[in-house]
Amino acid sequence: MGEFLKVVHFRQAEEQVKQFFPSPRSEKLGLSAALHRVLAVPVLSPEDLPFFHRSTVDGYALDAASSYGSSESMPAYLSLRGEVKMGEASRLALQKGECCWIPTGGMLPAGADAAVMVEYTERLGDDTVLVYRPVAPWENVMQRGEDIRKDQVIMPAGKTLRPQDIGLLASLGITRVQVQSPLRVGILSTGDEIIPAEAEPGPGQVRDVNSFTLAAAVRADGGSPTNYPIIADDFSVLKEAVGQALEENDIILLSGGSSVGIMDVTLDVLLSFPGAGLLFHGVAVKPGKPTLAVSIGEKMALGLPGHPVSALMMYHVICSPALRTTRAGWVHAQLQVNLASQAGRDDFIPVVLKEEEEGIVATPLLGKSGLMRILSMADGYIHIPYEKQGLEAGQYVQVHPF
Repeated sequence: MGEFLKVVHFRQAEEQVKQFFPSPRSEKLGLSAALHRVLAVPVLSPEDLPFFHRSTVDGYALDAASSYGSSESMPAYLSLRGEVKMGEASRLALQKGECCWIPTGGMLPAGADAAVMVEYTERLGDDTVLVYRPVAPWENVMQRGEDIRKDQVIMPAGKTLRPQDIGLLASLGITRVQVQSPLRVGILSTGDEIIPAEAEPGPGQVRDVNSFTLAAAVRADGGSPTNYPIIADDFSVLKEAVGQALEENDIILLSGGSSVGIMDVTLDVLLSFPGAGLLFHGVAVKPGKPTLAVSIGEKMALGLPGHPVSALMMYHVICSPALRTTRAGWVHAQLQVNLASQAGRDDFIPVVLKEEEEGIVATPLLGKSGLMRILSMADGYIHIPYEKQGLEAGQYVQVHPF
């Protein structure tokens, strides 16, 4: 492969990846295992919530009309008929001019359409209650179905379940939900110079970093990563390994072998599979220009640069937005120094965030693409668009957290 075939803007690359990204399967899980999982189908309520009229105060249930005209100087006199007990359906049937004690959450008895707070009442003996303030119909009462109606869509497909969502589902008696299964992501490091992380490197050799960082990033984004043995720059060996990874995964990430060079065979291997189509080969960014994507049937292969910083940065820029099950917001920060950039190329710069008196400030971490310590120190990255030649100190930027 003697040249980049389809160098594209990173937004185009991101959209291509999203367009051809495999669709997740689904599985049914109990609520205890469903936290932070994404709903595969909408959830409909099986019942009204609440499923009975209930008081929102401690006080007396009554027909609201019985309190009309009452005041501190001329209270309404109501006959006390008993009490409502928590967890029980009341057998009382109140008439006008009658009331009964009701606790917060108690079921409203027949004939009542409101509750008056105990603070606005006074007991006279065992059978009379004075009401010093009128109430309107359904005041201090949550009516049946006021929160949720039966068959109402309470959560749409695509929603990531939070602790409060789990609680709502439990309150409706829903104990199992259909959620998206994590996409399976195979990770392969390629190159004759790559050795296992536990090995002692010799001259010209480097430890495998990308398998660990990419697997961790995939897991953080909600995917299910599988690491494969390091593959040498050999067409037949690489094709066999890629074939196995494609069978066992939805997506494969290959690091190394995507740039132009005699030993770089990744693209040739990927395009040799039936149904393979090149989406792009080369992205106009720094770091990470030699990034490629190939669709293979219903699956996808992404070729990332071999340099650890470039590989992880391009994963965050190109792959993470499609794989991530939760959407992280960006941080508004003030840039501390001037940053130069080459026009016509999008730059992604790692930064450290710090809380100062004037707010959050971002300090760029500059260095060569092979310096892994840079990303380890960084809290996130900023983007300098291709049409700009840099950013000035003092201006505010969007920091995308790692």
